[in-house]
Amino acid sequence: QVQLVESGGEMVQPGGSLRLSCAASGTIFNIYTMGWYRQAPGKERQMVATITRGGTTDYADSVKGRFTISRDNARNTAYLQMDYLKPEDTAVYYCYALVQRTSLSYTGAYWGQGTQVTVSS
Repeated sequence: QVQLVESGGEMVQPGGSLRLSCAASGTIFNIYTMGWYRQAPGKERQMVATITRGGTTDYADSVKGRFTISRDNARNTAYLQMDYLKPEDTAVYYCYALVQRTSLSYTGAYWGQGTQVTVSS
């Protein structure tokens, strides 16, 4: 099995910064894309940022220039640096990973349980 554990969510004031981490563990042969999604109350889950194993990134328009995704392939960990946070960034943030568990297996999508980010004065 594969587990994704997020950390770093908390309450912060507008204009502040947070850094989220997502550590993958378990039976892992390779991790392709990793990413962060978020879901605010009453809204659908939306992509925030993704990063391929080679480092190609993609961002939602609403976070471009404020958020930075990165990863450490040796540690099977992804990070989301969030700067200039706004109240509308308040949501539960979920880590996502596309994982190949063995050299003979297909890839599967895995999700963490989420970490709450609240931006409020």
